[in-house]
Amino acid sequence: MAESARPSFPQYCRYLLGGTLPDSLQDWVRNDLVGPGAQVRYVIRFTLPITLVLLLFLLIPGPVWIPLAMIALLAIPLLYFAVALGNIYRRHRLLSHGLDPELLGAKAQQRADRTREDYEKRHGR
Repeated sequence: MAESARPSFPQYCRYLLGGTLPDSLQDWVRNDLVGPGAQVRYVIRFTLPITLVLLLFLLIPGPVWIPLAMIALLAIPLLYFAVALGNIYRRHRLLSHGLDPELLGAKAQQRADRTREDYEKRHGR
């Protein structure tokens, strides 16, 4: 299939719930998990549904600061753990689709290689 192949709506919904996509969509999966904006997409996908549930706290009667404080007490740790565990989750998703989990570290390795080359050019090694 072409590189621009995208999953159908049912496939995409299943993918969002943790399912795997067919091998023909591995390029799309690779781009989704390690391409530009992958970490942001992961955090949004993880926090958006829960944020909608947390907004139900606004229905609690009383001063508005009480439900806002309750939302903050749940949302801040949620966001923290979503960011902290993002690479672990994306590594798991790569493995479940039969892709190399080392793809996550490819950008960091390229950056380290460029830094090393720059150092060697500057200092004659």
